[in-house]
Amino acid sequence: MTGWLPVALLAVPLLGALLLLLAPSALRPALRTYGLILSGITLALALVMTATFDHGRPTRLQFTVDQPWIPGLGLRFHLGVDGISLPLIVLTALLTFLCFGYLSWGRARTPSRFLGNRPRALVFTLLVLEVGMIGTFLALDLLLFFVFFEIVLIPMYFLIGIWGGAGRRAASIKFILYTLLGSVVMLLGLLLVRAQTGTLDLAELAASHGAGMSRSVQILAFVAIGVGLAVKTPMWPLHTWLPDAHTEAPTVGSVLLAGVLLKMGTYGFARIAIPVLPEGAIAVAPWLGAFAVVGVIYGALACLAQRDLKRMIAYSSVGHMGFVLLGFATLTPVGINGALFANVAHGLITGLLFFLAGAIKDRYHTADMPSLGGGLLATMPRLGSVLTFAAIASLGLPGLAGFWGEMLALFGAFQPASGLPRPLFLTYMVIGGLGAVLTAAYFVLMLSRVTHGRPSGHARQPAGETPDERPVAPLGSDESLAGQPTTTLEAENVQQGIDDIRSYELAAWTPLVVLILLFGLWPGLLLSLTTPAVQTLLGALS
Repeated sequence: MTGWLPVALLAVPLLGALLLLLAPSALRPALRTYGLILSGITLALALVMTATFDHGRPTRLQFTVDQPWIPGLGLRFHLGVDGISLPLIVLTALLTFLCFGYLSWGRARTPSRFLGNRPRALVFTLLVLEVGMIGTFLALDLLLFFVFFEIVLIPMYFLIGIWGGAGRRAASIKFILYTLLGSVVMLLGLLLVRAQTGTLDLAELAASHGAGMSRSVQILAFVAIGVGLAVKTPMWPLHTWLPDAHTEAPTVGSVLLAGVLLKMGTYGFARIAIPVLPEGAIAVAPWLGAFAVVGVIYGALACLAQRDLKRMIAYSSVGHMGFVLLGFATLTPVGINGALFANVAHGLITGLLFFLAGAIKDRYHTADMPSLGGGLLATMPRLGSVLTFAAIASLGLPGLAGFWGEMLALFGAFQPASGLPRPLFLTYMVIGGLGAVLTAAYFVLMLSRVTHGRPSGHARQPAGETPDERPVAPLGSDESLAGQPTTTLEAENVQQGIDDIRSYELAAWTPLVVLILLFGLWPGLLLSLTTPAVQTLLGALS
């Protein structure tokens, strides 16, 4: 097949971002629509790629582009898609489109002194971010992968640092330092692979199954590359940048950070570390599994201790990514399929959770759960219902997308690959199962704090201002409506212009809800793509 689709997927947002630099200031009111159109075109191209993808041969690299990039160094501009990368490309295009829709269909969701004064910069930042995210999943050259992997850092740094909350500066600096230091270590591992094999072509390296590299070199390269990927994942104990980044990021930043950027790290294990360095993978897998299950338990316990809703969702990502890493550590088709499925499910569910957390913060001007006062199902029943749906999807209820990834990862640990210590992985399975129970506990606790109980306060908005920009009365103050009947609160909400679910929110969230249900009820839709590709990926270990 021709390679115009991967090139177009990168060219549309990239050229759109470059054209913004030349756009006159008179076009400022149309900037959000401009970003929505470009991201919509990118999503349409991703859907065309899905429709024309040869689903009968998902192991074969399709839509390939292989052109000289830097001939003197033997570097090539090599792109392609298989059953592992295709779902992540579509997920990236979808979430970016929904984020632009969230900004375009509604009013500014961040303080006007940031978003209102820099709309061109915001659209430019999101478009460049999309280029880096999609390029990471398309790249089939190690150095090209690294370039795209790093491109996303700068726009995300500015997204947090400019449009974030009160602690945005410290959070953005922490994010960039952690990820850059991890990337330096990863680059050393990639260069070690290049020095030993003489090539950076991922397809060639995966087919050679580590030929030309001794076991010790593979272990060293796997550790170096794995550290860089683990920071981005994030794996315990390299996760500490994540809660601050999520807490301070604007809603669209949190959605893309959780929905896509974390997947870039786990994708690297499937695309590079395991197939290129199989002996290193076998040697390091028990350690990877240990860090994974510690992350599952740590993330769950940290969630139980949180007051801030966004921070709790951020820590939940540490636990969910622990299940993904455990699936990879098993080195089995079942476990790695579970990891890849959990990647997509987490992107959909946690993206929805951060959208909901942003909506709640918009209305209450706080994400502190005790200060919200509870009773969301009584005052805003539709918003409370969607939050409940997202929470039970995230805790892994059967029939929803969050169930299959965790279940398959644990099942893979029950019977790990030959050469791995089964008693140790059985222990990991038990610890992971305990983590799943704790996951249910902290989501139930969150729902009891936010959606249930008698409302003790809610956002009040003085007349004369738009619902999105009005200040909120402090909860529990004389101006709050604590103690009033639920019907009075709902009537007051309507009078004050506080909507339950706004139309643009419904448009942005509905695709995520539908896909969570679809993959939960029909997991084979995704597993049929990944299973053959995973079996090929594990060919070096058989």
